[in-house]
Amino acid sequence: MKTYRCDEMMCNGCVSRIKKGLDHEGIGHKVDLETKTVVIEEEKDYGKAVEILDDLGFTAVEQQ
Repeated sequence: MKTYRCDEMMCNGCVSRIKKGLDHEGIGHKVDLETKTVVIEEEKDYGKAVEILDDLGFTAVEQQ
């Protein structure tokens, strides 16, 4: 699992857009508006998930 912070995530609309984009590609994830984070479950999906987030207008910053 890897966690990314997306500071541009402001509302449930943002959460829905992220979930829809990741679901469309079959990427396992958890989105948390309160902490503005997206957790990607599988290592093989990290690169594609970051690409999708970027396409949706979110800057994914890897958390330690």
